[in-house]
Amino acid sequence: MISEPELEGGAPFGTTELLTEERAPRPRPRRTGSRTLWALGGALLASALWGGGLYAYEAGRTDEGVDLGGLEAVEDLCERAELKALAMVLGERGATGPGPYLDDPVLSESSCSATFGQGDREQGVEVRYTLHKGVDPGIEFAARAKHEGLLLPVAGVGEQAFFGDRGEDGGTLRVLDGQAVVQLDIYRNWYENEDGEAVEQGAPDLSGIDVPMAQDALALLAALKK
Repeated sequence: MISEPELEGGAPFGTTELLTEERAPRPRPRRTGSRTLWALGGALLASALWGGGLYAYEAGRTDEGVDLGGLEAVEDLCERAELKALAMVLGERGATGPGPYLDDPVLSESSCSATFGQGDREQGVEVRYTLHKGVDPGIEFAARAKHEGLLLPVAGVGEQAFFGDRGEDGGTLRVLDGQAVVQLDIYRNWYENEDGEAVEQGAPDLSGIDVPMAQDALALLAALKK
């Protein structure tokens, strides 16, 4: 730290002289702007720290300023949705197929359909994943769930979760986690008999199906953040 301002341009102390004739005045010493430099340096440092913090803050946000919390858009949802818990209840996983993919600056959406079980016990499962990049889906999440008959709250899954029980016809679980909404649907498949008539598939015991559905929803949400 500089305790005294430096002197620039000053002549060194010399021997005593007899001023026998008039001399030009000695140049006055100049003070450097040390206080100004310290203030400027502090301002630049504060600006750099603020800028670095802002960069880190903005790194996980979209152009609309929404923090996605590590979630990402996924085109082939079937690769992430393993649905192992449902397979233990419904039977071996069969055919799968991804649905249409929407990727927009404010919204992305993908889905996956899969079958479980065999023969007339085959069940269908559909998984849907929506990533909201521009708005907060939590504002209307509960209202929409109740409007669609999903009346049973499920604890321990995401921020909010609601289940709609349709008995032997299956059920629906919808989960909100940050900017993501994940929905799982179980429904009976139909097939044509020898006469060409549509026949509803049989159904395993679906009591308590919300538990494996919740387990698979949690596993999917974790996979969507990889």
